[in-house]
Amino acid sequence: MKLVYNKTTINQILFIVCVIVPFLNNYELSFSVWALAILATLKNKYSTEFVKYISLFIIIFFLAILVGFFFKHQTYYVIRDITYLLKPISGLILGYQLFSKKIENPFRFLVYAGVSIAIYHLILVGNGIFFHGANNVHVIREYGGYFNDFEIYTLILLVFNKKINLGFSQKKTYWFLFIMSLSSFFYLARTNFIQFVILFLALKGFLVINKRALTIIFTLVSISLASYTAVYYYNPVRNGKGLDEFLYKIKVIPSEAFSTKINRNDWKQFNDNYRSYENIRTITQLSQHDNLLFGEGIGSQVDLKQKVFLMTLLQYISILHNGYMTVLLKTGIVGVFIYLFSISFFFRKNIYKTLELKTIHYLFIGTGVFLIISNWVFMGFYNLIDTKTLLIGFLFAYKNHLLKQPSHD
Repeated sequence: MKLVYNKTTINQILFIVCVIVPFLNNYELSFSVWALAILATLKNKYSTEFVKYISLFIIIFFLAILVGFFFKHQTYYVIRDITYLLKPISGLILGYQLFSKKIENPFRFLVYAGVSIAIYHLILVGNGIFFHGANNVHVIREYGGYFNDFEIYTLILLVFNKKINLGFSQKKTYWFLFIMSLSSFFYLARTNFIQFVILFLALKGFLVINKRALTIIFTLVSISLASYTAVYYYNPVRNGKGLDEFLYKIKVIPSEAFSTKINRNDWKQFNDNYRSYENIRTITQLSQHDNLLFGEGIGSQVDLKQKVFLMTLLQYISILHNGYMTVLLKTGIVGVFIYLFSISFFFRKNIYKTLELKTIHYLFIGTGVFLIISNWVFMGFYNLIDTKTLLIGFLFAYKNHLLKQPSHD
């Protein structure tokens, strides 16, 4: 990768640092590093499209603050929520600011950033397996991390290496594909597997609805249902050996995400369907207090009615696994509609004639589809270790740069 040794070089290094730092699983550190990087790379201009998009998250942020004035939440949780709700805003702004028109082939730069993360991740996984005896899904993920959306974007770009002209040699492409595939696999994250399929379909153009796309989507849905049926009747056991534990997590997907009634005294049912339990408690709490329309504002928490081990024992939680429910808690149904509108932003109909713009457009469509799913189970842009906002902000800036080129028709 050819680097220009000036401000552009510093921005590229900062980008990689900002993508890696959330891996340390210390949100205070991540927030501080991102905030300093934003201040160090401020721009004079932002595209109108980007300003419109990010303003939706800013509205959610200020709505949560406004609603919070009507409640007496503890100062500590108010301050913590401020940093939490700034997460997608800061990531998008930072990604936008770290783009530079002097970067030679921005897609290739994103791949180098992804490979850097993957190598670091594999070191963590290797440390867990070879030095600490990690031998099942749960423990491996404890050492290596639970997911990484950024790496999946990178892997997809590599898969379409020739189509988008990354300019890598065949040998380098194969090595990068091996590193990225191995690292992505070791997250053992169901959402990342789904993300890969969605982005693959997007880059193939199959998410632009037409007769061919509908046929392919219908076929894939049928295969997925048949595969799930096979897993269900195979009946993998929880805490099983080898792939059994992973297959068990696939088996419980419907109940885990969509259960409407859970027995808290049945520890197995409670554990398997915990994410649904969070949703049930959030809606119940807001309904009982007549706060469904505007939520309970910044600093609000959901009472789980019992202590649950979430890195530490907690009965009250500010951020839920479900991004929609997190926004519902803070800003109610009004905020959820704004959040859904932010997702619909990616589906705007555009016709681009250049390869780069078409690739960005397809990545945006894939992102929109993936966000619909990931928000339900993994917080979407509000996940505290999420880094895809950096990539999305970067792509907004890259798109704006391309649209300004005289060659764009």
